[in-house]
Amino acid sequence: MPTTVKFAVPKGSIEEVTFKLLEQAWQSVSGRGRTYRVKLGDPEIEVKILRPQEIPTYVQEGFYDVGITGRDWILEAKANVQILLDLEIGRVKQIFAVPTSFPYNNLDEMISDFAKSNRTLRISSEYLTTTSSYIKSSPAYKKHFGSADPMIITPWLRVGENKKVEIFLSFGATEAKPPEDVDAIFDITETGTTLAQNNLKILDKVAESTAVLVANKQALKDPVKREKIADMVALMRGVVEGRKKLHIFVNVKKENLPKLLKELPALKRPTVSPLSEDGWYGVNTVIDKNEFIRVVPKLRKLAQGLVVLEPKQILPLDEINLDGYS
Repeated sequence: MPTTVKFAVPKGSIEEVTFKLLEQAWQSVSGRGRTYRVKLGDPEIEVKILRPQEIPTYVQEGFYDVGITGRDWILEAKANVQILLDLEIGRVKQIFAVPTSFPYNNLDEMISDFAKSNRTLRISSEYLTTTSSYIKSSPAYKKHFGSADPMIITPWLRVGENKKVEIFLSFGATEAKPPEDVDAIFDITETGTTLAQNNLKILDKVAESTAVLVANKQALKDPVKREKIADMVALMRGVVEGRKKLHIFVNVKKENLPKLLKELPALKRPTVSPLSEDGWYGVNTVIDKNEFIRVVPKLRKLAQGLVVLEPKQILPLDEINLDGYS
């Protein structure tokens, strides 16, 4: 009986881009929209949709062998998982923001002012442990409160001894909380537009996060699962690389071929084939998308019949490293 690899994929804000990636990697994804369990083209992979906040812990504990989640949630959960591949989707910034009417330019100024006036600083966030660590790293916090942990407040739990800095668990719409409910937020943003619409300004860009493929470390020690996970990495990496490239085809006269290859260093290891018409060659190769605009003027002068395709995947098929990604 074949070994099944259990795969957790995220629901919510990065769900759409995740499933586009899965569809490109496996060609077939079925069952989505009717259930939390979907099927890929590979019957040896069992997929379930979960909230991205849960995935790091569930993969760490071995409920799932692999999962897709944000770097931000791995840090928040302090999860001991292996990061295998940056999927380069779901890119967001973790930020600390306050109302635009506040006079502060940075976190230290705010903490010092609240401490000196003996006011309680209240912060809203979904990232409780990350926010606490960030606040405690402030020199002003260390000066006024030492190593005391800020008070973390949820409907079911209160931890931390410093009641002068309180971090409230947010269940969404965090940017709507100030100034009536809290003084500041620790949140994520893509463009900052929603923050501006809610009259908030960013005091600090704390970190950047993308969605990554992670694995349970024990699963990687299983030879059968390790091979299947390596296949999964190859397929998804092929999609990530394919999105950065263009496949181009051009026809060129024999006398222009040397000049074309010399003047276009972007055309790395092209395939050159004689055409049915004597004196003409076909050239096809893969280039970076950001080189395309620079290449077109030269191609227009030296070649004819440019065809451009966006590859679904580019698979180098070399050895996949499962021992760590940075």
